[in-house]
Amino acid sequence: MTTGVLRNPDFLRFLSSHVANELGANISRVALPLVAVLVLHAGPAEVGVLSSLQTAAFLVIGLPTGVWVDRMRKRRVMMASDLVKFVALGSVPVAATLDLLTIEIMFGVAVVAGVSQVFNDVADQTYLPNLVSTTQLSDGNAKLEVVRSGAFLAGPGVGGALVQLLGAPRTIVATAIGALASLVLLLSIKVPDKPPADVERGPLLRGIREGLEYVWRDRLLRGFMASSAINNLCVSGVLGLSVLFLAETVKLAPGAIGLLLMSGGIGGVLGGMSGAWLSRRLGSARATWTAILVGAPSGLLLPMTQADWRVACFAATSIMISWAAAMSNVGQTTYRQTVTPDHLLGRVNASVRFVTWGVMPLGALIGGLVAQQIGVRESLWLLMLARVTAFVPLAFSPLPRVRDFTELQANT
Repeated sequence: MTTGVLRNPDFLRFLSSHVANELGANISRVALPLVAVLVLHAGPAEVGVLSSLQTAAFLVIGLPTGVWVDRMRKRRVMMASDLVKFVALGSVPVAATLDLLTIEIMFGVAVVAGVSQVFNDVADQTYLPNLVSTTQLSDGNAKLEVVRSGAFLAGPGVGGALVQLLGAPRTIVATAIGALASLVLLLSIKVPDKPPADVERGPLLRGIREGLEYVWRDRLLRGFMASSAINNLCVSGVLGLSVLFLAETVKLAPGAIGLLLMSGGIGGVLGGMSGAWLSRRLGSARATWTAILVGAPSGLLLPMTQADWRVACFAATSIMISWAAAMSNVGQTTYRQTVTPDHLLGRVNASVRFVTWGVMPLGALIGGLVAQQIGVRESLWLLMLARVTAFVPLAFSPLPRVRDFTELQANT
């Protein structure tokens, strides 16, 4: 039994816009630093700042973005974000051709692209219920998760190949074209762009507080947010140490390291592909709970990695963690979209993203500091043991006691 979401032409246009946008964004993760290194001869500190600026926007404007998106038409927000990103990224090869490119311009492009991505991400999760029926939400989110994971898996490799073939500045053209293609596909959607809810628009801080309070009042939303925060805190610490661990502790060749780091994308694709099927077989709530329970202890294999057959421990852990994360993301996103009133959905999505993504830089910092004191492998053991506790906030929520999210009512 299928939901028929792929027979919805507007959803197919939306899905295709995701392919263009996500692939371009993941190519730029490689291409922007390579432009800085190969064209501007940037040092490690400058490359580090450039990379951080691509993701810093969620911490700075994540919460107010939810308020602003709730007050605007969602598809127009995504289209405007794509247009801004197209102009910003397109300026890089133009400046390089005119011999005007500087590291300061690259920093500015990273900031603008990051801010655009924040608006796009918040509007994206808020817009899907306008395109599909409630019964198709889980399947639609699963298809979008496949695209996100596939782009994360393929993007860096495609980016590296394009840099080799075209050069770094011209590769940025490909990412700009991806943003433009996304804009055109969004423009072709036939369903009218739903206007924002006609509710009183109070001060910005009150709007932010309303989103946070809604998440806090709903026991399951609160449990999901706490569980994801614990997971992301620990996993970001592990990711920050992974290259060092594989290169210096396990002593693998660069090619093997690259293959192992890509294995997580495979798990994400599998999770997205199996998410809707498992939701139908087990129930949406049970499928989400199963993914969290199975994923919690799987990380304990990773610190056992050695430069022999046990190298499979790293790949197995990456695949399992990414599979569980994709499955859980499908369930959590579907639940939020189902129970949250339209006029609050942008703020609720932004509140959850702010907390669950905001801990990631902290996790990377903690992982590095702990590794410096006790060693890399030992810190990986600590991080993965701590990650096992990610299921605890949900053990005391309604999640383990219901089959489907439709059995739950949002607290108001």
